[in-house]
Amino acid sequence: MNPAIRLDGLPSPDARPELYRDVPAKRLVAWLVDAVIVWGLWLVLTILSLGLLVWLLPFFAVLDFFYRTIGLTNRSATVGMRLAGIEIRDRRGEPLDFGQAFLHTAGYMLSVITFPVQLVSILLMAGTERRQGLTDMVLGTAALNLRG
Repeated sequence: MNPAIRLDGLPSPDARPELYRDVPAKRLVAWLVDAVIVWGLWLVLTILSLGLLVWLLPFFAVLDFFYRTIGLTNRSATVGMRLAGIEIRDRRGEPLDFGQAFLHTAGYMLSVITFPVQLVSILLMAGTERRQGLTDMVLGTAALNLRG
């Protein structure tokens, strides 16, 4: 972990283990739900554009970026994360603001397009006490089970 980033506001995994329980599996479920939603949006927009978006495939990445950034900014979770029962919190334990959501999404996109980075992120989620991926470790964020 980056020693310059303090995580004082995130709950301790020792004191509140229920907030981190099953988070990696829930992140996978959330990712699958979000992928279906973004692909569905892509399909609808492609049909509405009379097929034009098929030729503009990079627009899919833009759509995915906006979907994730807006979800993280508005509720600190995408639709998939809400359905899976998790949310992303910053190092103070607060919901993400737009800048944090933007950076979190950028880190996610970087890991998606770079397999070794994605693999490291998955291993970190499985092996760290706060179940943080690489982007989370860099930004000082963590996915937590919803507190109700």
